[in-house]
Amino acid sequence: MNFSVLTHKIGSQVRSMRLNRGYKQAELARLAGVTRQKLIEIEQGSPSVSMSAYARVFAALGSEVKLVPASLPTLDEVDDLFNE
Repeated sequence: MNFSVLTHKIGSQVRSMRLNRGYKQAELARLAGVTRQKLIEIEQGSPSVSMSAYARVFAALGSEVKLVPASLPTLDEVDDLFNE
């Protein structure tokens, strides 16, 4: 799996968790001890963000990382690529 795909997936999950917890970007950034711009980069899947910044955001969200084997995309996921 391409690292760009992974960073985008992680960013999307961070954004979803933030929204589910009712945090605005500035609030989560403050809790995590990162800048709002850094949080935006994380949510957008920027590959230049340090693991330390990711770890701070994960901790502020009360979450952890679990590595699982990559799987092939489902037909729905592939179909979504053509609808964008």
